[in-house]
Amino acid sequence: MARRHYHLPSLTSLNTFESCARQVSFKLASRELGVTLGAVSRQIKQLEGELGCGLFIRNQRGVTLTQEGMELQNSLSASFSNIANACRSIQLRGYQSNVTIAATTAFASLWLMPRLSEFWDTHKNIIINHAISDNANDVVYQQSDIRIRYGAGEWPGETSVILFKDVIYPVCGQDLLKGKKISDPIQLLQYPLLQLDGLDPQWSTWEEWMSQWGVDDCKTNFRRFTNYLIALQAAEKNQGVSLGWHSLVEPLIKDGKLMRIGKWEIPAPCAFYLTWDTQGELSQDAKLLQQWLLTTVSFF
Repeated sequence: MARRHYHLPSLTSLNTFESCARQVSFKLASRELGVTLGAVSRQIKQLEGELGCGLFIRNQRGVTLTQEGMELQNSLSASFSNIANACRSIQLRGYQSNVTIAATTAFASLWLMPRLSEFWDTHKNIIINHAISDNANDVVYQQSDIRIRYGAGEWPGETSVILFKDVIYPVCGQDLLKGKKISDPIQLLQYPLLQLDGLDPQWSTWEEWMSQWGVDDCKTNFRRFTNYLIALQAAEKNQGVSLGWHSLVEPLIKDGKLMRIGKWEIPAPCAFYLTWDTQGELSQDAKLLQQWLLTTVSFF
């Protein structure tokens, strides 16, 4: 007889017993296992002989488990379940694929992350990697499968589809104005203006926004940031007034972290686009994410 490392009975006999015990029937087990009823009986007798005890009580109506049989069934059921879960995990790992999406810090944090859980709930076998950078020319953008960009819609070597257009208006923390009413945009110059000096020249500045309301001389107390998310955090802490792209600041306004000042708004000169390399085809899973994003935007 072959020596077994774990000193277990025949795995065939254990598997046969588990089927018989689960269904409390030799006949049903034979159907499940695709063997004859006689083969099932022989496997059970072999197992009982090896263990030195009876596992079933046989009678005219069928079989019932003995105390030893119930004990073995409980152990096998738990063990087989663990083995099945491990095998399933390994199988799924083989089917998992990676899709990398690039976005700015603010867009990823305020717009993308709150929505992606819905995609993952439906497509658990797709692993999404995130390339986060506020530099539109960062190499991580070039190495990503799909990208979310803000601009005019034209990038060399990339195909682009518009996600949505936006509007821009001033926002600040709940306590900055201290009850004062702002009746004209020029009055905003009384407060620090949080200016985004990003690496992407497409983003609008305070000078551009103010010029829309006839305020051409925008000399004021600027506080400069190279990260939009940090600028919004400064606004939330009542450290000044920031320009708010509606798609990004709306959740902060709803949560009471920011408040909109007045009703002045201008159309954002650019829009948010979904882009990917013109050369080369997207993987099927990247296409799934692409279409999901476009569908999500239609309800936005």
